[in-house]
Amino acid sequence: MVRLLGRSRAQSTPRPGGPRTRRGPASGSRSALGGRSVAGQVFVLQVAIVLLLIVSAVVALVLQVRHDSTQEARNRSLAVAETFANAPGTREALSSPHPTLELQPRAEAARKRSHMDFIVVMNTDGIRYTHPKQDRIGKKFVGNIAPVLAGQSITEEINGTIGPLVQATVPIKAPDGKVVGMVSAGITTASVGGAANRQLPLLLGAAAAALALATAGTALVSRRLMRQTHGLGPYEMTRMYEHHDAVLHAVREGVIIAGGEGRLLLANDEAQRLLDLPSDAEGRHVLELGLEADTAELLASGRVATDEVHLVGDRLLAINQRPTDLQGGPPGSVATLRDSTELRALSGRAEVARERLKLLYDIGVGVGTSLDVTRTAETLAEVAVPRFADFATVDLADAVLNGQEPDGVTELRRTASSGIREDAPLYPVGEKIRFIASTPQARSLRTGEAVVEPDLEEAPGWLAQDLERTTQVVAYGIHSLITVPLRVGPLVMGVVNFWRSQKPEPFDEEELALAEELVARAAVSIDNARRYTREHTMAVTLQRSLLPRNLPEQSALDIAYRYLPAQAGVGGDWFDVLPLSGTRVAVVVGDVVGHGLHAAATMGRLRTAVHNFSALDLPPDEILGLLDELVGRIDQDEAAADSSAAITGATCLYAVYDPASQLCTVARAGHPPPALVRPDGSVEFPDVPAGPPLGLGGLPFETAELKLEEGSRLVLYTDGLVEDRERDIDEGLELLRAALAGTDRSPEDTCQAALDALLPARPSDDIALIVAGTRALGGEHIAEWEVPSEPAAVGEVRASVTRQLAEWGLDDMAFTTELILSELVTNAIRYGSGTIQVRVLRDLSLICEVSDSSSTSPRLRYAATTDEGGRGLFLVAQLAERWGTRYTQAGKVIWAEQPLS
Repeated sequence: MVRLLGRSRAQSTPRPGGPRTRRGPASGSRSALGGRSVAGQVFVLQVAIVLLLIVSAVVALVLQVRHDSTQEARNRSLAVAETFANAPGTREALSSPHPTLELQPRAEAARKRSHMDFIVVMNTDGIRYTHPKQDRIGKKFVGNIAPVLAGQSITEEINGTIGPLVQATVPIKAPDGKVVGMVSAGITTASVGGAANRQLPLLLGAAAAALALATAGTALVSRRLMRQTHGLGPYEMTRMYEHHDAVLHAVREGVIIAGGEGRLLLANDEAQRLLDLPSDAEGRHVLELGLEADTAELLASGRVATDEVHLVGDRLLAINQRPTDLQGGPPGSVATLRDSTELRALSGRAEVARERLKLLYDIGVGVGTSLDVTRTAETLAEVAVPRFADFATVDLADAVLNGQEPDGVTELRRTASSGIREDAPLYPVGEKIRFIASTPQARSLRTGEAVVEPDLEEAPGWLAQDLERTTQVVAYGIHSLITVPLRVGPLVMGVVNFWRSQKPEPFDEEELALAEELVARAAVSIDNARRYTREHTMAVTLQRSLLPRNLPEQSALDIAYRYLPAQAGVGGDWFDVLPLSGTRVAVVVGDVVGHGLHAAATMGRLRTAVHNFSALDLPPDEILGLLDELVGRIDQDEAAADSSAAITGATCLYAVYDPASQLCTVARAGHPPPALVRPDGSVEFPDVPAGPPLGLGGLPFETAELKLEEGSRLVLYTDGLVEDRERDIDEGLELLRAALAGTDRSPEDTCQAALDALLPARPSDDIALIVAGTRALGGEHIAEWEVPSEPAAVGEVRASVTRQLAEWGLDDMAFTTELILSELVTNAIRYGSGTIQVRVLRDLSLICEVSDSSSTSPRLRYAATTDEGGRGLFLVAQLAERWGTRYTQAGKVIWAEQPLS
């Protein structure tokens, strides 16, 4: 280039007005800086441009800082307000008795963590519940809240007492979309942009330094330019650059200049190499140069082209073309050619790598979303097709599907299959497969390493598995296979097979490595699902073993029930039906807080305790009191064993129905109220005192007595039926009321109707539901006598019961019944007090009851050989199937049951 510039200077003509004189270095320097030469003009222009750029940059930065401060304040205020409004518990706290007590600490903590100046929670009237300054709590919020009440968020810029600030106000919405409150968060712009403002003096100093350096650099460049141009002026430089064609031969891109008529005017060396032009190409028409038709048409047309790719020989050329007459130049066009062959190859490899990384990412995200072994395997097959293989199959051991560790994988079951078509002759899903030793699957299971079969038609080990089926597979077009073991550590759970049919190339080593990585990531998820299946199966088995398998025989209630465990894990819901003395029946339902083995075990302990307590024949409120003490002891034991263990909590409802009096006594401990369906189809929720949940202690339980007509239906349930994430308990109770309403329904039909109306698609909590249809024990099955407190009355009782048994057709039981009643009445006369009542009930068994006003309970003892008495109760215990004592408000009842022969 120096040689070219020197040649240009030598060929330049003198300036008008006289011959040129040679200037020395000093005069050259002054000329360079004086603005007459190109160097001087460049110097002045560059200094002006640098100064203008620096001033513009400083002004733009100041404006940008101010704009960014305001925008940052708006973004942060809106983000903090929306985050706090949607935080768990914010909406519930608004409806609590003391919103400020719950929200103020949380708002202050959030304000400090987010570095905001205030976070204010208010109701729909704009009254503040929180504020950094407590004297402003309860006062009216200053700001525009009308859009917020309409469900929109608003951001405002105001001048407050703490300076210019930005505040954002967002609504707090209920699940139905109703605005129930508002949250406003604000921050001053000085708090956001203060750091940048403080750095402004430093920036100005740096700008001044930059200006000085730029000026010095420009001076150096000008001196350099002066030496390179030998002090030439603009006219002389113009003449010099008329020889620009020499420079074109040095560039690495091909340059072609064509005239308006399509003739080649110039082609640099690179263009001649890329297009393989003949030596006499310049001056000839582009279409006569032997180029590819599309390339020649483009160069001859002169049209605008941007990075058009053309195949020329074995090269891919990216062509850019522009006309030369856009600004009054001569007609024609200039085209540049760039060889993109290597770039395209690199781009293709980068695209393949990107696709593989995306596939690995999708495997990690998609496969681990389920805790079901089968669904996880299906997701693995679906993600792999068609992005990696045309068909994918997953074969697992049956033990893995059941949550167990396989003990030597010899037989697998096809668990998942996916493909680009559905008619592939591969083993179908569900079929058991025993791979012979020569197959790649068997080798993979044996060695724990992946195996690739590039050509299945030439793989005798695989063909020998099933000659008929493998022949069909090859004929179908499947020609290559990768088999990878599903392995986590030493545990091998099965194999994954990737099959190729459409792409003619076989699987290669890079694809084998990718397949191993895909399966390795999926294996962890399948193992997690297997472990969860094992734990879930154990918990469900434990829970099922603790629930009643068969309801006891009784005639007071027609019972139907449903029990549905939660999808995400077992819980602590339970129920029971317990026959009591005197044809009475106890129905109990309860719920232990939490899920998992701990909740199921606690449920079993409570159910066992209820069985034991019911044998005492105590009123429902006393039963709940004993359960409350038991849960309190469980809490204390767990707290002492592990301070991090969750304290057990439970609810319970205990109801006792007497078919003789048609009275139902109910008590509940923190449990949802029962529903009562009258014979006319109307539904009500009786007012039963709630009582505290079990385990709190210190508070008594109360009972409610309900009169139930025959044909009524008493419905007991747990909160999982009426309450979930999508609805609250009030809405659930109304849905239950509508589902239960109606006449002529059996308890079974009532159960099904309730589940059809309220059961969510994926229950998050256990559901226990019991429907008890009431029956009445008619007067023809009951005989009662009042007995005077004197020994002579025993004979009258015996005679009366004999006559009654004869009416019932139970003459063969008269002798035994006379002995039992004689002993019980004699005991009541001798040890009891007040009026003595005798009642005989004929139901599934014959029941004899003797009641008095004494609270002293007789006890069975063995009399010595020298004792004259003390054998009465022993005789009763031998003659009766069961006997016992229950207490009433008026005294006690001693009863004995005999089976009907």
